[in-house]
Amino acid sequence: MALSNDEILSIFRKTGALLEGHFILTSGLHSGTYFQCARIFQYPEYSEKLCREIAGHFQDVEIDLVVSPAVGGIIFGYELARQLDVRNIFTERESGTMTLRRGFRVNPGEKILVAEDVTTTGGSVRELMKAVRDRGGDILAVTSIVDRSGGEVQFGIPYYSLFQMDVKNFEADNCPLCKKGSRAVKPGSRELK
Repeated sequence: MALSNDEILSIFRKTGALLEGHFILTSGLHSGTYFQCARIFQYPEYSEKLCREIAGHFQDVEIDLVVSPAVGGIIFGYELARQLDVRNIFTERESGTMTLRRGFRVNPGEKILVAEDVTTTGGSVRELMKAVRDRGGDILAVTSIVDRSGGEVQFGIPYYSLFQMDVKNFEADNCPLCKKGSRAVKPGSRELK
């Protein structure tokens, strides 16, 4: 039985993964809402439940490999690959460029599912897709737990998100939260060294 949006939101709330405040997103946009999926992934039962739901969507698709971006997508990609019974790797930034490290490889023609925990503009996913395609991978689809764009983000291939929410995002120089004097925090991993 498919998880309802209310059940998914309940998991976010129970785990403290739905944050309210003033945040700087990976894209540089500001928002009053932040989805911190790492808090969900503290709990294997919730990780398994959400990833089982997504894996079910791809059960009839021949996938060889799940690739996700570090850091936020690592546990999601791993659990999704486990559910699909396929190999899993992740990309990392090196000198600002998304790349494969740690001896990870993409075999030419491998059928790939890209897995990102949360998408807003899709920038990290597009960088990952370029790194994978440059190595001959055949990306069949993109998936995420949360699509913050309300269905607006597109990748030119099928995209499936478990949960969509149209969350207000603001350019830094036109952010009403900043104008009210609120100080933004950056909970993401983009700047990790």
